[in-house]
Amino acid sequence: MSNESIKAEQDLIQEGVETEVSTEEASLIDELTHANFRIEELEQLLADALAKVDEQKDSVIRAAAEVDNIRRRAAMDVEKANKFALEKFANELLPVIDNMERALQGTNPEDETTKAIYEGVELTQKSLLTAVAKFGVKPIDPQGQAFNPDHHQAIGMQPSAEFPANTVMLVMQKGYELNSRLLRPAMVMVSQGGPSQETASIDIEA
Repeated sequence: MSNESIKAEQDLIQEGVETEVSTEEASLIDELTHANFRIEELEQLLADALAKVDEQKDSVIRAAAEVDNIRRRAAMDVEKANKFALEKFANELLPVIDNMERALQGTNPEDETTKAIYEGVELTQKSLLTAVAKFGVKPIDPQGQAFNPDHHQAIGMQPSAEFPANTVMLVMQKGYELNSRLLRPAMVMVSQGGPSQETASIDIEA
């Protein structure tokens, strides 16, 4: 074989090797490109997943807060219902208590003819007041106290040397409250004070 033939054959072999190397490099670059695209895709999917987790976490926190608020409101409603469910019934009992009060005022415990009636009514009244007190019903008897328009209803004012101005000098009808809520104001007469005392004007409810 001539030198020219040998050289031509070597050139062909070299060209084949270079072509093969170039093809491998191109394939490797193509794989790296695809890998980079895949990495970017996975990074985007991860970012989306993390954003969704944060959104769901925020939704869960808001839902938990809403449930807690609902529970708290429900507990307050139940407590209020338990406290004031007897309000209507208690109001119906007040005239009965008033009538017992009048019966006691109309009888004399020292008089033998009315002593038994007085003692019976007094015992019944005490039992009734004790029973309703267990459910939060308490009388308002402001005799000698300062006039309070939130709990007292003034039916008039009179001069008095005994009571300071704007003091309850006479309770015409006791008031009542249920668990600190006013059921009925006490009907009272208010002192204007004596001649030497300064008087302050108050609103008299009709």
